[in-house]
Amino acid sequence: MAQFLHPIGVHGTPPPQAADSGDDNTGRERFPCGHLSVHDAYLMNGRRGVRPCPEQWPHRFRWRRFAAVLLSLLLTLPPAPPPLWATWDAGLMLAAARQAGGDGVAGVTALQSMLDSAARLDEAAKLQLVNDFFNRRILFRDDREIWGQTDHWASPLETLSRGAGDCEDYAIAKYFTLLATGVAAAKLRLVYVRAQVGGPQGVTQAHMVLAYYAGQNAEPVILDNLISELRPASRRPDLVPVFSFNSEGLWQGVTGAASGDPAARLSRWREVLAKARAEGFQ
Repeated sequence: MAQFLHPIGVHGTPPPQAADSGDDNTGRERFPCGHLSVHDAYLMNGRRGVRPCPEQWPHRFRWRRFAAVLLSLLLTLPPAPPPLWATWDAGLMLAAARQAGGDGVAGVTALQSMLDSAARLDEAAKLQLVNDFFNRRILFRDDREIWGQTDHWASPLETLSRGAGDCEDYAIAKYFTLLATGVAAAKLRLVYVRAQVGGPQGVTQAHMVLAYYAGQNAEPVILDNLISELRPASRRPDLVPVFSFNSEGLWQGVTGAASGDPAARLSRWREVLAKARAEGFQ
């Protein structure tokens, strides 16, 4: 899809050496601490009240003891902290979920578990995980049915607490969640499009999707609630971009220079930014 193809401003100590076996003409391996052989060390250990010093033991036993101590230390270490690039506050999220009521707490619990899993994934896998999470968990509903108003942009936790949302709510929730996994805002854009629904003879309607750009010259990947499969923009001829935005800029279509501050020009986006940050998102 040509309209999407332009980049979007992205900018241990080694084992002891055996002594010369010619000293005792036995050919037995010798160790430090009195130059006792392995055989002599075992004999001494069998005598009552006599125990050889550690150097008399074969090196494999010392390494086993070392490994056991190391394992016990590892098991007592605290869990690793969240990655430095993960930008979400678990406490704020949970507090906001309790205040939101509904399915908020259950939704946030599932969300945080998913975020923990995403920390170990590359960006392509993060996209799939986040897209699937919201497409499966959230039911599509019109704003009038959910909020009693024509157009309401819900924060991620508002959407989770209701368990439902429209296209903007899906895109917004995926955007902030991917930021929380460490994906840079410059790689993401919420895109208002004209969507051809129902095939070539279908109707055209306003719609919102999330676009991800892996790099400056990369073709964007589209995250959508209408089609759960992640597809490059060239495989979404049903979408025609109108304008796009993120936390850093606002663009006519998806190309060219930014045309202003989206928070200043889009009042609903400004409200969503404030709500999402109060909920523990970036």
